[in-house]
Amino acid sequence: MTFSKSSLNYRHLGLLTLAAFGLFLLNLGQVALRDWDEGYYATVSQDMFQQGEWLFPLYQDQPFLLKPPLLFWLIQASYHLGGIHEWTSRFPSAFLSALAVPLLYLLGRELFSQSITALFSALVYLTLLPAVRLGRLAMFDGMINTFLVGALWCLLKGFQKPPWLLGVGLGLGLIALSKGVLALVFASLMLLFILWEKQGHILGRWELWLGLLLGFSPILLWYGLQIQTYGQEFIQVHFQAQTIDRLATAVEGNSGPPWFYLVEIAKYSAPWLFFALPGLYWALQKRRERWAKVVFIFGLGFGGIISSMSTKLPWYVLPVYPSFALATGYYLTQLWQSPKAYPKFLGALLSLATALVLVALVYFTWLDFQPWLIGLSLTLTLSLALASTLFLRSQRQAIPVLIGGLYLTLAVLMASPLWNWELNEAFAVKPVAALIAQFTPQKTTIYTSFAYSRPSLDFYSDRLVLAVSRERLRELAQSPHYFLLDDAALEELSLPSAQSLGRSGNFTLIKSASPPA
Repeated sequence: MTFSKSSLNYRHLGLLTLAAFGLFLLNLGQVALRDWDEGYYATVSQDMFQQGEWLFPLYQDQPFLLKPPLLFWLIQASYHLGGIHEWTSRFPSAFLSALAVPLLYLLGRELFSQSITALFSALVYLTLLPAVRLGRLAMFDGMINTFLVGALWCLLKGFQKPPWLLGVGLGLGLIALSKGVLALVFASLMLLFILWEKQGHILGRWELWLGLLLGFSPILLWYGLQIQTYGQEFIQVHFQAQTIDRLATAVEGNSGPPWFYLVEIAKYSAPWLFFALPGLYWALQKRRERWAKVVFIFGLGFGGIISSMSTKLPWYVLPVYPSFALATGYYLTQLWQSPKAYPKFLGALLSLATALVLVALVYFTWLDFQPWLIGLSLTLTLSLALASTLFLRSQRQAIPVLIGGLYLTLAVLMASPLWNWELNEAFAVKPVAALIAQFTPQKTTIYTSFAYSRPSLDFYSDRLVLAVSRERLRELAQSPHYFLLDDAALEELSLPSAQSLGRSGNFTLIKSASPPA
């Protein structure tokens, strides 16, 4: 097969798109929504859908001032088409997140002299666990990668064909409509890239400014409407709490050391990490080339920005992965073109990874029998074992075998109920929500003894379930209220006049009665 830069391979583009949709949409609605973001955003969208509201996000009939509305609009539209459930909640963000794969291929075609490098980069991104798993969730972060990659692609094409510069503003505007001032961060990085590329002349192009006007007009109009309606409260919550506070303080205890995101990448990007590090070395050697500048600015540069923030959350690092994939794709191309010179350390690292996964396979087979984990471990073990053998023998087929094996492994994971593993951190929410929905009136607040409030419980019950202290529970029990109590709290509060409405798991739903006069 011959690869060149002269023409776009539409077959590769089509196959990448189909493969991305297959992985990002597989089994999308078979596991519950998780806390926090999924539960929050689905509840906001549900409330807006039920009330026919489009301009003012709501959470249990109260203004939701934290985020811009794009995702809520998309989920609400999905609810109109398919009803309210997990699949329609996740579909808009998963669909848009999947488009980052073909767009990264198009971006690579602009950056690299050989189309195979673009293909490898897109395939690496497609088989990165964080990009796929987090992109499937009802969250902003996966689709922001799509908007960013699309804006960069339009910028590169706009260097030669100015009408493409319209897409830069539209892409940044969609980021702003998703996560507000994050668009300014990416705009600043793009400006740095433009100046480093000595393409400053495009800053005077009317196409660029028209695109920015069109892209940012919706969010500016929406901001104006929110400020007009909520005034200082919106400014305080949306800009102060959501942006400035996250820079200076660890919001809700989500802190970490400066190397937090390096650890996140190391944990979840293997085995591609073994290839990304040599790719970064090549980027340093080729630092005057355009692709290397993209890697440094949008990979290392953005990574440095989020690492300096006090608030640290695992999904903040997602915009680093397109650059990660570009660097990895470049190194894979070097290996592909010189298969007889495969470094032995790659085969050794893959062999070590095979041994570790094999240990997990033995554990889940004989010591803690879990069929899905057995299937997942077996798939990954066979894939890594075959790829490591081919790398040690310097066989060119090692690269497609590794890519195919990782894709198959991710497909097994996404087909299982394990892919949203944070659900195991607390009680199963849907049975408890069904109990609440069955025995309490709508628009009722339920008070719970659980350690924290769960937005997913609010979504499934369509009620506000607030976690409060034991002292507050005692106070509230002096008048008629609904309570969701665990066994210890139920015994401790001892409400003999309360009515037990039902039980699910370790929780009992009760209604307190007014004390006798």
